[in-house]
Amino acid sequence: MLKSGKPFRLRRLSLAGDDRHLLVPLDHSVSDGPIVPAGQWDDLLRALVAGGADGIIVHKGRARAFAPEILGNCALVVHLSASTARAADVDAKVLVGDVEEALRLGADAVSVHVNIGSDTEARQLADLGAVARSCDTWGMPLIAMVYPRGPRIENPRDPGLLAHLVNVAADLGADMVKTSVALPLDRMAEVVANSPIPVLAAGGPPDGSDLVEYGTAVMASGCRGLAIGRRIFSDPAPASLVSRLSAVVHGGSGDGGRGPAARPDGMTDDMAQYSTIVAGVA
Repeated sequence: MLKSGKPFRLRRLSLAGDDRHLLVPLDHSVSDGPIVPAGQWDDLLRALVAGGADGIIVHKGRARAFAPEILGNCALVVHLSASTARAADVDAKVLVGDVEEALRLGADAVSVHVNIGSDTEARQLADLGAVARSCDTWGMPLIAMVYPRGPRIENPRDPGLLAHLVNVAADLGADMVKTSVALPLDRMAEVVANSPIPVLAAGGPPDGSDLVEYGTAVMASGCRGLAIGRRIFSDPAPASLVSRLSAVVHGGSGDGGRGPAARPDGMTDDMAQYSTIVAGVA
């Protein structure tokens, strides 16, 4: 019997082999415009690899533009969804690639974006289901980027809403889900507890505070990784920042991978400290 390649590809998404992940999305060049000048892309990729990123997320055309050896052991995730900031409806995502294209590019996984609460939610859910079916056929891991965005969302940080979203991703066939972080942060543990698949925290802290402190608190809530793009690629020293975040994700800060100790109220000191930092941030 032929064995599906999905377990092998999933393994390549975690350099340390601990099923934890630090992914750097670089798909912003479609949605918002250039993230670095064209001549600096290779340098940016080398910095991310040197810092220890587990994977990068790019669109198919960008994946063709750099030499494979630049990534080394860093995984390649091809993003299949797109929209631009100039669209009539910025929350409307459409498929612009497929699993077969990603396979030909040597991708280790694909990702699909869904905005729950948007006017085009139904179409996006159908697209996620179709990509999941193709991923099962080809043994390709699927990362669902599921966010609460659109006119029907009152509080995008509501833990009950986020718990619903991660289950949408799981029920429609995703292997991992990237979503927003609940506030207050200690409620993120509820989101994780209700998810049958690994949860990756999207983006940096909403108030622009310290990214490493934020990452530490998020991992303490039970998330299995971080997916941070803009705060990393806009940093003047991305390799150093990625290195510090990688230590947070993979337990390289001297705690033996156990993570911060819990307090009597169930929160860790890191979670409590960060919840204080972001108190009142929507």
